[in-house]
Amino acid sequence: MREIVLDTETTGTEHAKGDRVVEIGCVELFNHIPTGRSFHVYINPERAMSEGAYAVHGLSDAFLSDKPVFAAIARDFMDFVADGRLVIHNAAFDVGFLNAELARTGHKPFVLADAVDTLALARRKHPGAANNLDALCTRYGIDNSKRTKHGALLDAEILAEVYIELIGGKQVGFDLDIQPMGGLGRGARMGTAAPREVRPRTMITRLTDAERAAHEAFIQTLGGTPLWREYLGETLSE
Repeated sequence: MREIVLDTETTGTEHAKGDRVVEIGCVELFNHIPTGRSFHVYINPERAMSEGAYAVHGLSDAFLSDKPVFAAIARDFMDFVADGRLVIHNAAFDVGFLNAELARTGHKPFVLADAVDTLALARRKHPGAANNLDALCTRYGIDNSKRTKHGALLDAEILAEVYIELIGGKQVGFDLDIQPMGGLGRGARMGTAAPREVRPRTMITRLTDAERAAHEAFIQTLGGTPLWREYLGETLSE
């Protein structure tokens, strides 16, 4: 399964009022393992940066002035995410901004319900706790020391680690539960099996008297006391 862990930075908090995307960072996972492939781009938003947003990510109007506009990178971006499932922290925010940009360029929008929202996952797993990215890094022992400012690619890389922890760590889906037996119903799963009662079992010999006598006669030809008889506590009759 291919997944794209994604983050954006923007000029503000409201795309409906004209705020734009200024940075996109993506990290590719395959079966929850990073492949090393990523996508990263800065974008000229064609509008001024708000003071609040600048304080968060530090991307100035001057820095972004010579960067490509969204229309120029849209095709490369869509090609990269193509058949992957999006993994986003607070997905409604990023998907809303990206869909506004895609609408301007005539591209098909993302379906919010198809994305994995790690904020929702974290809230279910840690109800009542702080579940922003920094808090989750602290909880799972993930190094976020380089995160002095928000940055889309760095945040996507960190989020990929957080996501793996949220869904069970590096051994995702690995369990030794006993599989359902017939009669439990489709999709049922048994828990830990109850210990079976150990019952004494009487061993019944299948040797005939003639076979037993022949074997004893063979042992007599070996001479001395065979080691296995000492081990079993047996002795030969003199």
